[in-house]
Amino acid sequence: MMLLAIDWSVVAVKAGQFVLSFSILILLHELGHFLPAKWFKCRVEKFYLFFNPWFSLFKKKKGETEYGIGWIPLGGYVKISGMIDESMDKEQMKLPAEPWEFRSKPAWQRLIIMLGGVTVNIILAIIIFIFILWIWGKEYLPPENAKYGIATYSLAKSVGLQDGDVVLKVDTVELKDIFRLRPEIVLNEAKSLTVRRGDSVFTLPVSDQLIQALNSRDAKGFVGVRYPFVASSFSKHSNAEAAGMKTGDMIIGVNGKTTAFFNEFREAVKDLKDTTIRLTLLRNYDTLSLSVKLNEEGTMGVYSKPIDSLGFRFETREYNFFQAVPAGFRECWSTLSNYLTGLKQLFTGKAKASESLGSVISIGGIFPGVWNWQAFWTLTAVFSVILAFMNVLPIPALDGGHALFTLIEMITGRKPSDKFMEYAQMVGMVLLLGLMAYAMGLDIWRIFK
Repeated sequence: MMLLAIDWSVVAVKAGQFVLSFSILILLHELGHFLPAKWFKCRVEKFYLFFNPWFSLFKKKKGETEYGIGWIPLGGYVKISGMIDESMDKEQMKLPAEPWEFRSKPAWQRLIIMLGGVTVNIILAIIIFIFILWIWGKEYLPPENAKYGIATYSLAKSVGLQDGDVVLKVDTVELKDIFRLRPEIVLNEAKSLTVRRGDSVFTLPVSDQLIQALNSRDAKGFVGVRYPFVASSFSKHSNAEAAGMKTGDMIIGVNGKTTAFFNEFREAVKDLKDTTIRLTLLRNYDTLSLSVKLNEEGTMGVYSKPIDSLGFRFETREYNFFQAVPAGFRECWSTLSNYLTGLKQLFTGKAKASESLGSVISIGGIFPGVWNWQAFWTLTAVFSVILAFMNVLPIPALDGGHALFTLIEMITGRKPSDKFMEYAQMVGMVLLLGLMAYAMGLDIWRIFK
């Protein structure tokens, strides 16, 4: 039953965006290694998108390099002759070093080759951010423009927020975008919120426990924008449409209880799955009632109008190209800073690894369920920054580990032995594979949970 409840068309769209995004990131990252390797006259044996143990989906040899596509979409690789990498080609390392091998090159050249992928990822992120700001600008909804205030869920209610509140400040900083409330609290480790309720303005304290809860995957709802439930369209075999509901109808009541807003409707029907409910509708200033059967997921096949079509006044900060360039650099730095804050919170107890870590399943789920180029490129830029940071970590199996040993060699004048590099690579790979298995296990557990 769980598999039948999944909207596979949405899964396909998310998966498509994920594969395209990470294919771009992997190809350009590996190109960042490939180009300097060729410039410094290293022989590149393989250039692969995705991993290809046992067989490849596609491969073609051109010159000295085999280009191919593997079947495990967890990364990619460039195999450079004379380098201890994930291929663990020990036999080659037993032979005398050749002039065209990685190990024969000066330390500074090897360092440039190893950091090439990270460099390309950072440059890519900056370029994407520049073009996003130049083409689309930055759209936001000021709290004052959310004319019905916020919709609160259980976690928000537990700290004193109520439906209809307007959050004005996070600590002493004015909240400019209502959709940024949760990340502003978490990333700035806020201590207070300034709230307007009716004619009064007051301060609510924010505890470390709230920040930890907001970092949890179980805290899917905190606050949202409060808006009326106006029917926009219907799904195939919609129970609501079959009962007589029409586009433009506004749902204002469930079983005699007033539900003026979408969140109130969801709260009213959350325990009424697989039952027939009585809806009160507003249609062209007339009030009418309909009996509608909810399915076993608690839905009836009707989509609400999006808030941008309900009179909410969004604002957009526009950038010309020359304004977008420095703003793109700032977006890249802000993304990295936010990611570092999230990592710090793992070590300070404000976030739990079991709640924050995820595999490709979680990453793919972040993409929207409909194809949206602005969201696609934004997420691609964010993941490019994260990929750069993860690869520069001083773990032997990663670029950062190789770069660290090369820097030590440049400082001390002593090159680590091939045997040491071999063992270091093995330890690093075990650590990475263990982390990947743990993250994948968490995602599988969450699905069945």
